[in-house]
Amino acid sequence: MQVKKQLTLRAGTFLILFLFTSDKANTEFIIKSVNLFIQPRNEVQRGTNVSLICQAEVSQSPGSNPNYEYIFYKDYEMLLTEKTTATHWFYSIPDARVFHSGKYECAVVIGHQNKKSGSTDLTVKGLLTPVLSVDQQRLKEGDNVTAVCTAEGEMGSLMFSFRDGPVELYRKSTNTQKVEQKLAFEHKRMRTVNMFCYYSISLGSKIEISNNSNVIDIDIQELGITPEINVMPSANVIEGDLLTFSCNVDMTYQKNSELRISLVHGHTTLGLNMGQKTYNMSAKANDSGQYECIASLGAIHKSSSVNITVNQLFSVPALSIHPPEVFEGEHFDITCHTDIIASVRIQREDIKYFIYKEKTLVISNYRYSNTARNVTNGKYMCVAKANGIIKESSNVLFRAKVLVSQPEIRVDAPPVIVDKHFWIHCHSQNGSLPIIYTLKRNNITVNRTEVSNPHEKARFIAMISAPSDISSYFCEAENNGKISVKMSQRLNETVIVPVGKPLFTVIPIPGNIEEGEDVTLICGIPKGSPPINFSFYGNSHTPINTTTVQSNSSSFVLSAVSRQKSGNYYCEAFNLANKLSKSDIISIEVGVNNKESVWSEKPPDISDEGILQLPNEGDVEYTEVVHSQPLDPTRIPLRKGTDTVYSELQTQGSPDHINHACWNMLNSTMIFLHQWTSSSQTSPFGILPLPYQSLPSVRNTHSSSKTLISHVFNFV
Repeated sequence: MQVKKQLTLRAGTFLILFLFTSDKANTEFIIKSVNLFIQPRNEVQRGTNVSLICQAEVSQSPGSNPNYEYIFYKDYEMLLTEKTTATHWFYSIPDARVFHSGKYECAVVIGHQNKKSGSTDLTVKGLLTPVLSVDQQRLKEGDNVTAVCTAEGEMGSLMFSFRDGPVELYRKSTNTQKVEQKLAFEHKRMRTVNMFCYYSISLGSKIEISNNSNVIDIDIQELGITPEINVMPSANVIEGDLLTFSCNVDMTYQKNSELRISLVHGHTTLGLNMGQKTYNMSAKANDSGQYECIASLGAIHKSSSVNITVNQLFSVPALSIHPPEVFEGEHFDITCHTDIIASVRIQREDIKYFIYKEKTLVISNYRYSNTARNVTNGKYMCVAKANGIIKESSNVLFRAKVLVSQPEIRVDAPPVIVDKHFWIHCHSQNGSLPIIYTLKRNNITVNRTEVSNPHEKARFIAMISAPSDISSYFCEAENNGKISVKMSQRLNETVIVPVGKPLFTVIPIPGNIEEGEDVTLICGIPKGSPPINFSFYGNSHTPINTTTVQSNSSSFVLSAVSRQKSGNYYCEAFNLANKLSKSDIISIEVGVNNKESVWSEKPPDISDEGILQLPNEGDVEYTEVVHSQPLDPTRIPLRKGTDTVYSELQTQGSPDHINHACWNMLNSTMIFLHQWTSSSQTSPFGILPLPYQSLPSVRNTHSSSKTLISHVFNFV
């Protein structure tokens, strides 16, 4: 226990001593300011001795003597660091140069304290004038001269430049005081070079340039190797003439083994070693132009030239085709001719012509005739020859135009719907463009269009009001006037007639329907192309039956109706024309079954023949007669146009064979037909007049009511 107390006491003592010592060290001094001074001044001339003095103002405890660390900077880069107990320090620049110009700063560090001075600019004026020297001042073309530019005592990165007046000869950057370089001079004539040099030094964003050095005159003597070019017989010749070229140089250099003489035309070297030989060629029209003799000795090149004009012996032949446009089966001529000939050398009869098709000889003549067809199509060219000169014409493509073929006519996006616009397309599989298409209706022009692009189509808008109108359309195509007109077939496409407004009929008559009876709903349309979709609707517009048929009517039977079936009924119809048509609404009231009813004439006069003759429709009156038992109706009114006739219904045996409901339904059906034909002289399908004469007599019938209704609709 005693040992632990002693250890704890010692640790506490050391901590107190450490804190006391640290506090004393931190309070011995304070760096108040640091200043940098430049002596003798901030702007001096080259060669001046310059001193930079860094001085610190420090507050310190009596008897303390801190260590100072001085750091000097130039353009923010450290130059020097020095540790001392002095309160100021010097940085000396003896014999200052422009290189020493810049921004200077200093900093003082004492312990953990650091303080920096502000920046001070030093400007040193005056660059040393450089000195130029060369190894020789007289030389020949192609010789080199060694030039040295020296800036004795200058420091830093220097850029030296050698010049001949305004022309720069060489430039180089170095950290040394001089630049040495070999320079070559190539000139076409004797002249003097006035060479001098200078240098520059970059000081941040500024560039200081020295004065020009001394000027040295260098004399350059031209090499006498310029060749002389000769051409025979002259520089103006005609195709086929022989040209001879020769190149000569001064005999002083002629035997120099390093001398090379060449004959050049454009970018083509025609001959080498021309100093010892000539160059011969037969002149052609495209040989006109500049010819050069070039003499080369080392890096020196000398040349002389002559312009040669080669006149045509005859002009390039031209191939022509007449007429320029030819249809298959028509005659055409190909001719080859030249416009210009050199009459001093040849006559027109001296020129031979050859006509080629696809590089195969067609005829050895200036003219070729044929009838245009597929095998005559191709590229034609001709060749003209005279005195060894051969010239070719350019290729001419011949392609006979194809007469238009019979056009095809069709409908875009069939079927066609009556009273709706649709597009008609006309197109010929064969025929050279442009093609003129004409749409006609019953030989009357509806519209015309010209097709000039292979991707273009002839399209016409049309509309019909009846299915039979579709075949009245046809089109014509032509591409070579009236003689080329071709006519298509008449248009044959499926035609859809939209449905007309449906006629909705209820059997029995809505006012005579009792509970337990079957009610037949009939929906018929006056027009419309099958298949027809019929839909029947009852109370609250609820669909009760939908069917698709191939006829223009449909029926639906409500079996054993109850009073709950009372309400409004109607039907709808539509077909591929997508036009929905709705009938008028019929209200059906189902009564209580406490009597039997039948429709009969009141009062009928029946002749011996069983035919009731009425003067007019106004004399027909219908009334409901109530019997305890079903009566035997033997007369049913029919209507054709404005005439009312009667068809006798003969039965065998007792009338009990045909029930009362049957006769009631048949009677209502006849009234339905009577009403329909009263409003139209056509059948319910709008096709033929209602053939009432063909309504069959129903004899010896023991059928149900549905069979009787079937007889009636077979009649329809």
